[in-house]
Amino acid sequence: MNTSPQHYTIPDLALPSGDLWVFGYGSVMWRPGFAHLERRAGRVHGYHRSLCVWSWFHRGTQENPGLVLGLDVGGSCHGIAYRIAAADKAAVADYLYRRELVTDGYQAILHQVYFADRSVTALAFRANRRHPQYAGKLAHDEAADTVRRAQGASGANPEYVASTVQQLQAMGIVDRALHQINALVRGE
Repeated sequence: MNTSPQHYTIPDLALPSGDLWVFGYGSVMWRPGFAHLERRAGRVHGYHRSLCVWSWFHRGTQENPGLVLGLDVGGSCHGIAYRIAAADKAAVADYLYRRELVTDGYQAILHQVYFADRSVTALAFRANRRHPQYAGKLAHDEAADTVRRAQGASGANPEYVASTVQQLQAMGIVDRALHQINALVRGE
Protein backbone atom coordinates (compact mmCIF):
# COMPACT_ATOMS: atom_id res chain seq x y z
CA MET A 1 0.00 0.00 0.00
CA ASN A 2 1.14 3.56 -0.69
CA THR A 3 1.68 5.23 2.69
CA SER A 4 2.49 8.69 1.34
CA PRO A 5 -0.19 11.38 1.59
CA GLN A 6 -2.44 11.71 -1.41
CA HIS A 7 -2.54 14.94 -3.37
CA TYR A 8 -5.13 17.17 -1.74
CA THR A 9 -7.61 19.45 -3.45
CA ILE A 10 -7.61 23.04 -2.28
CA PRO A 11 -11.05 23.67 -0.76
CA ASP A 12 -13.32 26.17 -2.48
CA LEU A 13 -13.23 28.33 0.61
CA ALA A 14 -12.59 32.07 0.61
CA LEU A 15 -10.50 32.82 3.69
CA PRO A 16 -11.51 35.93 5.63
CA SER A 17 -9.57 39.15 5.02
CA GLY A 18 -6.92 40.11 7.55
CA ASP A 19 -5.59 37.69 10.13
CA LEU A 20 -6.78 34.09 10.02
CA TRP A 21 -8.15 32.23 13.04
CA VAL A 22 -7.81 28.43 13.16
CA PHE A 23 -9.86 26.26 15.54
CA GLY A 24 -8.25 23.11 16.92
CA TYR A 25 -10.11 20.42 18.87
CA GLY A 26 -7.70 17.45 18.55
CA SER A 27 -4.03 17.30 17.62
CA VAL A 28 -3.99 20.94 16.50
CA MET A 29 -4.48 21.84 20.20
CA TRP A 30 -1.25 20.14 21.31
CA ARG A 31 0.73 20.15 18.05
CA PRO A 32 -0.35 23.07 15.88
CA GLY A 33 2.70 22.98 13.61
CA PHE A 34 2.52 26.67 12.66
CA ALA A 35 3.53 30.02 14.11
CA HIS A 36 0.72 32.08 15.60
CA LEU A 37 0.21 35.51 17.16
CA GLU A 38 -2.36 34.46 19.72
CA ARG A 39 -3.74 31.28 21.31
CA ARG A 40 -7.11 31.35 23.10
CA ALA A 41 -9.55 28.84 24.51
CA GLY A 42 -12.75 28.95 22.50
CA ARG A 43 -15.96 27.09 21.79
CA VAL A 44 -17.93 26.24 18.67
CA HIS A 45 -21.66 25.54 18.65
CA GLY A 46 -23.41 23.10 16.34
CA TYR A 47 -20.59 20.53 16.44
CA HIS A 48 -19.05 18.29 19.09
CA ARG A 49 -15.67 16.54 19.30
CA SER A 50 -16.05 12.88 18.34
CA LEU A 51 -13.69 9.99 17.69
CA CYS A 52 -15.62 9.39 14.47
CA VAL A 53 -13.09 9.36 11.60
CA TRP A 54 -11.24 6.22 10.50
CA SER A 55 -7.58 7.14 10.12
CA TRP A 56 -6.05 5.58 7.03
CA PHE A 57 -2.81 7.55 7.14
CA HIS A 58 -1.81 9.52 10.25
CA ARG A 59 -2.87 7.07 13.00
CA GLY A 60 -3.65 3.91 11.07
CA THR A 61 -3.72 2.36 7.62
CA GLN A 62 -6.50 1.22 5.30
CA GLU A 63 -5.75 -2.36 6.35
CA ASN A 64 -5.67 -1.48 10.06
CA PRO A 65 -7.44 1.87 10.53
CA GLY A 66 -7.13 3.98 13.61
CA LEU A 67 -9.62 6.52 14.91
CA VAL A 68 -9.14 10.27 15.02
CA LEU A 69 -11.29 13.15 16.12
CA GLY A 70 -13.66 15.08 13.95
CA LEU A 71 -16.20 17.81 14.52
CA ASP A 72 -19.51 16.00 14.19
CA VAL A 73 -22.99 17.48 14.01
CA GLY A 74 -24.70 18.57 17.23
CA GLY A 75 -23.76 20.05 20.57
CA SER A 76 -20.70 22.20 21.16
CA CYS A 77 -16.97 21.78 21.42
CA HIS A 78 -14.27 23.47 23.50
CA GLY A 79 -10.90 23.83 21.84
CA ILE A 80 -8.13 26.28 21.05
CA ALA A 81 -8.24 29.07 18.50
CA TYR A 82 -5.02 30.40 17.01
CA ARG A 83 -4.65 33.79 15.34
CA ILE A 84 -2.37 33.71 12.30
CA ALA A 85 -0.84 36.87 10.84
CA ALA A 86 -2.45 37.90 7.54
CA ALA A 87 0.93 37.61 5.81
CA ASP A 88 1.20 33.94 6.88
CA LYS A 89 -2.39 32.78 6.41
CA ALA A 90 -2.01 31.33 2.90
CA ALA A 91 1.00 29.25 3.97
CA VAL A 92 -0.71 28.08 7.19
CA ALA A 93 -3.93 27.21 5.34
CA ASP A 94 -1.88 25.25 2.79
CA TYR A 95 -0.06 23.41 5.60
CA LEU A 96 -3.37 22.54 7.29
CA TYR A 97 -4.99 21.41 4.04
CA ARG A 98 -2.03 19.06 3.42
CA ARG A 99 -2.18 17.81 7.01
CA GLU A 100 -5.94 17.43 7.44
CA LEU A 101 -7.14 16.69 3.91
CA VAL A 102 -4.95 13.68 3.11
CA THR A 103 -8.25 12.16 1.96
CA ASP A 104 -11.74 13.63 1.85
CA GLY A 105 -12.47 12.34 5.38
CA TYR A 106 -12.69 15.98 6.52
CA GLN A 107 -14.21 19.12 5.08
CA ALA A 108 -12.64 22.55 5.61
CA ILE A 109 -15.20 25.05 6.92
CA LEU A 110 -15.35 28.56 8.30
CA HIS A 111 -17.23 28.61 11.61
CA GLN A 112 -17.83 30.98 14.51
CA VAL A 113 -15.65 30.44 17.58
CA TYR A 114 -16.81 32.06 20.80
CA PHE A 115 -14.53 33.53 23.43
CA ALA A 116 -15.67 35.05 26.72
CA ASP A 117 -15.55 38.56 25.24
CA ARG A 118 -16.32 38.12 21.51
CA SER A 119 -16.47 35.72 18.58
CA VAL A 120 -14.38 35.23 15.44
CA THR A 121 -14.72 33.29 12.22
CA ALA A 122 -12.17 30.49 12.09
CA LEU A 123 -10.96 27.78 9.75
CA ALA A 124 -11.90 24.35 11.12
CA PHE A 125 -12.19 20.80 9.85
CA ARG A 126 -15.38 18.79 10.32
CA ALA A 127 -15.96 15.10 9.73
CA ASN A 128 -17.24 14.32 6.24
CA ARG A 129 -20.27 12.14 6.95
CA ARG A 130 -20.49 11.09 3.28
CA HIS A 131 -16.96 9.68 3.12
CA PRO A 132 -16.12 6.00 3.81
CA GLN A 133 -13.80 7.16 6.61
CA TYR A 134 -16.75 8.41 8.62
CA ALA A 135 -17.02 5.90 11.48
CA GLY A 136 -20.01 7.47 13.20
CA LYS A 137 -20.65 6.85 16.87
CA LEU A 138 -18.94 3.67 18.01
CA ALA A 139 -19.35 1.91 21.34
CA HIS A 140 -16.54 2.93 23.70
CA ASP A 141 -15.09 -0.59 23.89
CA GLU A 142 -15.04 -0.90 20.07
CA ALA A 143 -13.36 2.51 19.76
CA ALA A 144 -10.79 1.58 22.43
CA ASP A 145 -9.98 -1.74 20.71
CA THR A 146 -9.45 0.11 17.41
CA VAL A 147 -7.25 2.79 18.99
CA ARG A 148 -5.20 0.27 20.99
CA ARG A 149 -4.00 -1.64 17.90
CA ALA A 150 -3.54 1.16 15.34
CA GLN A 151 -0.41 2.95 14.18
CA GLY A 152 0.14 5.24 11.21
CA ALA A 153 2.61 7.65 9.64
CA SER A 154 2.23 10.15 12.52
CA GLY A 155 2.56 7.56 15.27
CA ALA A 156 0.59 5.27 17.53
CA ASN A 157 -3.13 5.89 17.86
CA PRO A 158 -3.11 5.57 21.71
CA GLU A 159 -0.60 8.47 21.91
CA TYR A 160 -2.94 10.68 19.85
CA VAL A 161 -5.89 10.02 22.17
CA ALA A 162 -3.79 10.36 25.35
CA SER A 163 -2.21 13.64 24.18
CA THR A 164 -5.63 15.10 23.41
CA VAL A 165 -6.97 14.05 26.82
CA GLN A 166 -3.90 15.59 28.53
CA GLN A 167 -4.44 18.87 26.69
CA LEU A 168 -8.12 18.92 27.64
CA GLN A 169 -7.24 18.21 31.28
CA ALA A 170 -4.72 21.08 31.23
CA MET A 171 -7.55 23.34 30.02
CA GLY A 172 -9.96 22.05 32.69
CA ILE A 173 -12.22 20.45 30.07
CA VAL A 174 -13.84 17.07 30.61
CA ASP A 175 -14.81 15.20 27.46
CA ARG A 176 -16.45 12.20 29.11
CA ALA A 177 -16.51 9.96 26.03
CA LEU A 178 -12.88 10.62 25.10
CA HIS A 179 -11.73 10.25 28.72
CA GLN A 180 -13.57 6.91 29.02
CA ILE A 181 -12.12 5.60 25.74
CA ASN A 182 -8.63 6.68 26.83
CA ALA A 183 -9.08 4.83 30.14
CA LEU A 184 -10.18 1.68 28.28
CA VAL A 185 -7.19 1.93 25.93
CA ARG A 186 -4.89 2.09 28.98
CA GLY A 187 -6.66 -0.94 30.50
CA GLU A 188 -8.33 0.93 33.36
